[in-house]
Amino acid sequence: MKKSIVILFALLIALYANAQNQKNFIDQNYIEVKGVAEMEIAPDEIYLNIVLDEKDTKNKESIEQLEQKMFKALEKAGVDLEKQLSVSDFASNIKFHFLKRSNILKSKIFELLLHDSNTLAKVFVELEKIKISNVSIVRMDHSEIEKYRKQVKVNAIKAGKEKAVALTEAIGQEVGKAIYINENASHFRNDYSNSAIRIRGAASMGAMKTPNLDLQKIKLEYTVQLRFELL
Repeated sequence: MKKSIVILFALLIALYANAQNQKNFIDQNYIEVKGVAEMEIAPDEIYLNIVLDEKDTKNKESIEQLEQKMFKALEKAGVDLEKQLSVSDFASNIKFHFLKRSNILKSKIFELLLHDSNTLAKVFVELEKIKISNVSIVRMDHSEIEKYRKQVKVNAIKAGKEKAVALTEAIGQEVGKAIYINENASHFRNDYSNSAIRIRGAASMGAMKTPNLDLQKIKLEYTVQLRFELL
């Protein structure tokens, strides 16, 4: 019983202290500002889906034949097949074969990891040469994205502090220590559709010349709410 009374008493003290702190905070003269920072970085991890489908060749070439042609084309573009290429999905219409007695047509999806736009351009050109056009960008990222996210957060806080200093100087006062920091939602914009690619230096991919590709950069944005004492 005594132990319960002691715990209850401690809780009451804690609640009272918190209420006093809230009151003291409200009574303080302070300035509230919003700090915003942005950063754009070029992706160094570009993930592609390459779809091989026997029906695209009207069943004239097997999946195995298409694979071999693709492997040679990718190696010619400078791709390390062991490190950068993996099978994402493999399927066939074997179920329909028993129902309709049609030919079995197979399809296979590969995931390809590239690290720069120059290699990406070469891959597109080499695959176009062998009439493999079902290629799409599924994701773009950066190998050090967390480092850049932290830097954007720091820049947002610095921007907020600079804004507070400029505003208080205008009224002849000074900024004291920070008494409140609230992290707002950060934004991570990463458009990885094929529309995120701009082609320069070639009339078309069919020209069989390696074009210059501009990849849309990854945009990081961060907002923070700050309150500083007014001196």
